[in-house]
Amino acid sequence: MRIEDLDYHLPEGLISQYPIEPRDKARLLVLDKRGGEMRHSTFSRLGDFLRQGDVLVVNDTRVLPARLLGEKESGGRVEILLVRKTPGAGEVWECLVKRGKRLPGGTALRFAPDLVGEVLGSGSQGIKRISFVARGNFGEIIQRVGHVPLPPYIRKGTDEPRDQDGYQTIFAREEGAIAAPTAGLHFTPDLVRGIEEHGVTIVPLTLHVGLGSFQPIRSEQVEEHRLGPEYYHIPASAAAAINDARNRGARVFAVGTTVVRALETVADEQGTIRPNDGQTDLYIYPGYRFRAIDALITNFHLPRSTLLLLVYAFAGKDLTVRAYDAAMREGYGFYSYGDGMLIM
Repeated sequence: MRIEDLDYHLPEGLISQYPIEPRDKARLLVLDKRGGEMRHSTFSRLGDFLRQGDVLVVNDTRVLPARLLGEKESGGRVEILLVRKTPGAGEVWECLVKRGKRLPGGTALRFAPDLVGEVLGSGSQGIKRISFVARGNFGEIIQRVGHVPLPPYIRKGTDEPRDQDGYQTIFAREEGAIAAPTAGLHFTPDLVRGIEEHGVTIVPLTLHVGLGSFQPIRSEQVEEHRLGPEYYHIPASAAAAINDARNRGARVFAVGTTVVRALETVADEQGTIRPNDGQTDLYIYPGYRFRAIDALITNFHLPRSTLLLLVYAFAGKDLTVRAYDAAMREGYGFYSYGDGMLIM
C-alpha cells in the first residue's frame, strides 16, 4: 500500500479544539464492517450496542505534563517534550526538542529555579538525550512546571487549564504517556456505571502512548515503516476476564488502537491472552489477522498515520473511507478531542 492511500482532505473547521462537555455527548458513528451499514448515534448510547457478558477493555495510562518550556544558559527559549526515561540511575530522558539542531551536546538548560538540564547528545528521529538535575522530587517538579502535551493541531499545542482534566481519561491511573488514548476520553462515570449494570465487564490494561503511536508514516510504501517501542502491561485479571468472555462466546471491545496493539501483542493463534509486560512495536496494516478483539471503539485519525492504517486493517480501506466521508458530511469532530466511531 502506498502512502497516498492514507490521504484525505479534512476541512480545518472539523478539527476539534476543545474537550467535549459532557464527554459522552460525543457523536458515535456505528459501522457494521460485515454488512457495510452505518448508523449515527451518541456515545451516551454505547450500551445499546453491547450485550450482557461482553468485555470492554480500556487503557489506564495517564498523560505526563511532558512539555517543558525553558531557556538556554546562553539565552534563547527552548521547548522540549519528555519522551522516555532511559534505564539507569539519574533522570536522563530521551526528548524531542523544537529546533533541536540548535542544541548541541553540552548545552545547559534551565526550566525552573529547581530544575536544570544538560544536553548529552543526539539519537535517531530528532531525539536528544538530556540529563536533568532537580532540587527536590523530579516527578513533583514536572507536575508543577510541565504543560499538557497537546498535539500541534489543537490550539498549536498551547494548553489551557481545562486540558489538565480534559486530556485525561477517567480511567487514567498509570503515569507514563505523552499523548492521551483518545477513544477513552468519551467515557463518564455515569456511562461506565450504566454499562456495568448492563452486565458488561470493564477491564484495564496499560500501554504508555509514545512516539510510536503518533509519528507519521514517511516511507512511500507503508509496509516499510517501523514503530518505536512502547511499554505495555496486561494484568492477570484482565487476561482472565477476556479469555473467559471468549470461551463463553461473548465479544471483546477494544477502546482505542493502543488497546488493540497491546492485546494483539500477547494473543496466541487462538486469541488467548497471556498476562505480560514489556515493550511492543507491533505494527498493524491491511492483511493483518486480528486474533484478540471483536470490535473497536476509536476516534477519527490523521491522514498518513499508523492509527488510520490500523482502522483500514480492521474495517477495510473502502469501508473506512466511506465512513470518514460520511462523518465529514455530517460535521463530526475529528482527531484527539473529536467524536468517536464504533466498528463491529
